[in-house]
Amino acid sequence: MDWKNLLIGPDASIEAAIQTIDQGGARIALVVDADGKLLGTVTDGDVRRAIIGHKALTESIAGVMNPHPRTVTHPLDRKKAVALMNQYRVMQIPVVDDLGRVVGIEMLDAAVSEQRHDNWVLLLAGGFGTRLRPLTDSCPKPMLDVGGRPILQSIIESFISLGFHKFYVSVHYMPEVIKNHFGSGENWNVTIRYIDEEKPLGTAGSLSLMDDVGDLPVIVMNGDLLSRVNYLDLLKFHKEHGVAATICSREFAYQVPFGVVKFEGYDVQEIVEKPLQKCFVSAGIYVVEADVISEMQRGQAIDMPNLLQSLIDRKRGVCTFPIHEYWLDIGRFSDYERANRDFE
Repeated sequence: MDWKNLLIGPDASIEAAIQTIDQGGARIALVVDADGKLLGTVTDGDVRRAIIGHKALTESIAGVMNPHPRTVTHPLDRKKAVALMNQYRVMQIPVVDDLGRVVGIEMLDAAVSEQRHDNWVLLLAGGFGTRLRPLTDSCPKPMLDVGGRPILQSIIESFISLGFHKFYVSVHYMPEVIKNHFGSGENWNVTIRYIDEEKPLGTAGSLSLMDDVGDLPVIVMNGDLLSRVNYLDLLKFHKEHGVAATICSREFAYQVPFGVVKFEGYDVQEIVEKPLQKCFVSAGIYVVEADVISEMQRGQAIDMPNLLQSLIDRKRGVCTFPIHEYWLDIGRFSDYERANRDFE
């Protein structure tokens, strides 16, 4: 990783910062002046707070950056840098010279990637994929090839790269194709178990059939998604908020194809031609506490929105983790074609 790819000017937009964060590989953008002096930082968390606050991506980063970031000076004392990152629970810290100019960045990623995380990951791979027929007539959707490998394999390998090694895969449609490919996970040096849904159990029902969950939260993900979400960040966010479940959400914009009339009584106040509306939608990635799973009725069909709503009604706590990273739900032919173009 070249730390120079993390640099961005103070007049840049939030959207430009997102691109720098996503492409730089460090989950941070370093805001510098023309002389390279550090003015502030924009982290993954800063961007998420901006998104949840409905800030326009065209706005300047001045309103979201941290103008007083922690730094270490060159020459680098790695032990001090690691101690600071651990003390302030950050994954990266800029390295500056005596004049405050950026000369590098120190990361905790290397240490984190060597850790193994015992949380179970449940991947939902039982759908029929009817909108992708005839491709799915002889192949379950999660096993369709994108970038030279099945979608589900890319998902599993993305988790493995972060230290996860315990997987459940929920299957129903053509389960033997999935089982024959992955087996028990021995080729990836991980554990893979299968939940056979004799009948479809919805997007949450298979949680009740997981055995030996333990006491750690479980990550649940649709098996037809491609994303660069960092699941360690997601778990950290979930833990910090102390809730029963977390749902990843993504901002979705759509344009009303008509002029919208706003009025009071019969008096028209304003006519807005084809306005752009925005909302947050489920991204198909969740974190669920183990005790929630233990309370579920075994084998009962239930969709994730219903499960989450029951937690909300009982005031158990559900929060959202807004994502800005690459994310694609492969539900239609156009999505599948885009996924292959993206991988190219």
